[in-house]
Amino acid sequence: MLHARRAVEALRAGVPNRDAVRALGSKQDVIEQRFRERLELARQGKAAGGLLVAGDFGSGKSHLLEHLRRLAEEERFVASKVVISKETPLHDPAKVYRAAVDGAAVPGRHGSALTEIAYALDFESDRYASFYRWAASPEVALNERFPASLYLFENLKSDDREFAERIIRFWSGDPISVGELKRKLREVGEAATWSLSKIAQRELALQRFRFVARMIQAAGFSGWALLLDEVELIGRHSPLQRGRSYGEVARWVAGFDREPIEGLVSALTITGDFEAAVLDEKLDLERIPARFRERGEEVLAERAEQGMRIIERDSIRLARPDQAALGETYRKLREIHARAYGWEPPDIDRQVLLSSRQMREYVRAWITEWDLRRLYPQYHPEIEVERLRLGYTEDTDLERPLEGEEREEGGS
Repeated sequence: MLHARRAVEALRAGVPNRDAVRALGSKQDVIEQRFRERLELARQGKAAGGLLVAGDFGSGKSHLLEHLRRLAEEERFVASKVVISKETPLHDPAKVYRAAVDGAAVPGRHGSALTEIAYALDFESDRYASFYRWAASPEVALNERFPASLYLFENLKSDDREFAERIIRFWSGDPISVGELKRKLREVGEAATWSLSKIAQRELALQRFRFVARMIQAAGFSGWALLLDEVELIGRHSPLQRGRSYGEVARWVAGFDREPIEGLVSALTITGDFEAAVLDEKLDLERIPARFRERGEEVLAERAEQGMRIIERDSIRLARPDQAALGETYRKLREIHARAYGWEPPDIDRQVLLSSRQMREYVRAWITEWDLRRLYPQYHPEIEVERLRLGYTEDTDLERPLEGEEREEGGS
């Protein structure tokens, strides 16, 4: 009964939770299959890339991401769902990374994600030896903080738990000074081994993604699944911040430079009208690359173009529910409502099945009618559905500097 009630409450609010997704599943077979294929690539330590899923408001994008998260966790992937927002803008890798770590779920574990992963490392295993060699390899080009902190964690985690936790916080997104690391390296007789250079905050965040994805696998898990919801918020940013966000779409779906990140698979959602309302109507395909090039930022121009082309050509549309899918969802939802409240929900006029187009509208209409008829058995409500239209008007409140912008991670 408790799981059923939680499922009904989530569906009534239009915010799918694990109980709702477990009960209803997903009918997006094509997307699920493509996601499973990428999970397998990531499990093999390969660059898996990601998917961009497009659908109208209420069509089930968030429900799908929750379903994909459950699939990933069943395959022993660490899974992180991040909702793009004012506090977590897509163009800021440091904020996205922090949200991904804070929201990460580790299969079979309940503590802080990075703590669980770090203490699952077996320092005598071949997996760990391979991971350490990778982190310290000049070809990988990670900042020296990563192999140095890994070495210190291995050697101090038992005798200096306080500093071991300090290292985990650094891996989680907190700053750590060169002075702190050098002092501890001197204590273990390794100060001369490491040359700790400065690094920009944005680059440090991107390197954290690479490092942690590999550490997850070294700890015995399959990989990292990153799920980014409500990407369409980028349409309300200024042109230059939209351009940077388009570059991040390209990073997570297709990758560039040393990416896609090995061992990490991503899935992003965006509204179905974004291409027409933002790329076309705001002339982003023409104007944004030109703005970057006027500033001498050719790399940003190319990445923005790549991201916009992905939105334009490579997004996967959510399949609209057909009568068979609607009928099955109706049956399951009726069973859930019955278990949740210990009653027999009456059958609803089948014309309701034809009155709207988005799955959320069907589900909330059915739940609303059953709620009312459970309380007032003789009442026969008429449910009206009004479609919510999203706007893409630029919002100056969203204009915030990047975390650590114009600042390097260094210190003495």
